[in-house]
Amino acid sequence: MSEIYKNSSKSLKSSKFQKLAVLSFLFLISLTLFRCANMQRPTGGPKDSLPPKLLHESPTNLTTNFKASEIILTFNEFIKINNQFKEFSISPDLDKQPEYKIRKRNLHIKLPDTLENNTTYTINFGKGLVDYNEGNPIINYTYVFATGPELDSLTISGSVRNAYTKVFNEKIDKDVRVLLIPTRQDSIFGKKKASIYTNVDTNGNFTFRNLREDTYRIYALQEQNNDRIYNSPDEAIGFLKDSIVLTTDISDIHLEYSKGKPKSHRTLEKKIEKDGRILLTFNQQLNDPDLKIIDPNIYDNKKIVNYSNYNDSAFIYLEKLDFDSVKLQLSDNNIIIDTILIRRGKNDKYERFITPLLNISNKVDKITHITLTSKYPIASVDKNKIQLLEDSVSRRNFQLQQDSLNSNLYHIRFNWRANKNYELVLEEKAMLGPFDDFNKEVKTKFTLDESDNYGDITFQISGLDTSSNYIVELIDESKTKVFNKRIIKNQSTLTYTKFPGGKYSIRIIQDINKNNRWDGANVYTLEQAEPIWYLNKTFTIRANWEQNEKITVKFE
Repeated sequence: MSEIYKNSSKSLKSSKFQKLAVLSFLFLISLTLFRCANMQRPTGGPKDSLPPKLLHESPTNLTTNFKASEIILTFNEFIKINNQFKEFSISPDLDKQPEYKIRKRNLHIKLPDTLENNTTYTINFGKGLVDYNEGNPIINYTYVFATGPELDSLTISGSVRNAYTKVFNEKIDKDVRVLLIPTRQDSIFGKKKASIYTNVDTNGNFTFRNLREDTYRIYALQEQNNDRIYNSPDEAIGFLKDSIVLTTDISDIHLEYSKGKPKSHRTLEKKIEKDGRILLTFNQQLNDPDLKIIDPNIYDNKKIVNYSNYNDSAFIYLEKLDFDSVKLQLSDNNIIIDTILIRRGKNDKYERFITPLLNISNKVDKITHITLTSKYPIASVDKNKIQLLEDSVSRRNFQLQQDSLNSNLYHIRFNWRANKNYELVLEEKAMLGPFDDFNKEVKTKFTLDESDNYGDITFQISGLDTSSNYIVELIDESKTKVFNKRIIKNQSTLTYTKFPGGKYSIRIIQDINKNNRWDGANVYTLEQAEPIWYLNKTFTIRANWEQNEKITVKFE
């Protein structure tokens, strides 16, 4: 019996120990799950898309005879500040900005002690006040107060768009503000920032509220440095030519902004490229540029200068590059505007080869054939050093012709045939430059494009001033690519013959100053940008079709 009792006792102790171990294990699991539940956010349910709700304002919004040093805004959930220096603003502006601090569900705004008497202030929060978890912004909320007995209540509203594209695209037209400057204060070119300003919305619309009676200048400014002053040629600006006399609410103000001609010239870039070309880029388009080498002046007689289409950059080609430095003199309209010094690096080496540029990759057509050019000046092209192979058989009856307008462009024409494999070989020294530079051998394989996708279209244009010059551009649907550019005057018919099929549109620029390019606004002389008109639809050029279209141009 004693043996049985001992065994039973051991069994009972073992059983109790096992139960205790199981309970301890379950307790540990429960504790772990409890801790995890406290640390993690629930993953189920719909995502919060609602902005915080304002519950209380102290002092209340639209308070007059405002004396408080702090404003407290209370919301229904935890909040945070997002991009304060871009989104938050107070108008009129203050030299010392308010201090913004978050405490749980409250926004505390500590005001400086420099508020002016009898002035209405508006605090704009933009999209900078958001909920803590999802970042949903409070939209269109402003806090307004007056240090005097009355609130200013006048408004100015309108819209902004790009002067060149004639639309406002929030992805492209970024950082655009509208500035309102009383004429009795410094202008937009002064050292003092514009104190009354607002951001435009995603559609380019803007509204000023709580304004006092006054005479204002109004500007749209796409800034580079966020200082609310027009002080950089890279900034785009729009304006009304006349001042605004504000005695009652004004709406439908339309501003178009653009980059205009800088007040003074600057050479932005000066360097010697790896291929030996000297590159100069300018901060503005020049009218009649001229470059001279004044030291060492022995290089001046044989230099070659190629200006860009808009005369805002230039490449200079020299016979030798054995100088330590070179000094250039830049003139425009026979007036010297800059002296430019370029130094060579002691260890700089240059590879001066002509790189052929062809308009074909793997297809050729019977309309444009093959064009041959180079970034480097071409003195001559030797037909004997060009091979054209048709199914590996040499063909010598191709035409090589220099372009009548562009001396650096050559045309290679041939009676291309279907189902044939072609190879064009430019042997070494097929292309020679003016300083004995030449090309390395280049081979290109291609076939005939058999689609024959070409058509004719003629436009009858009305609405143009017969005394003005116009730039007509055939563009794509996105308005970014130009397929054809023509300068017309006193012309009502425009024909595109054997043009590739596809969808196109038209842009027409009134070239007021007759410099064959579009010019933006000049805020210094209050000249607006040159007028642009867009065809508000696309048209299709169809293969083997002859079409006639009528368009009426009306500049806004």
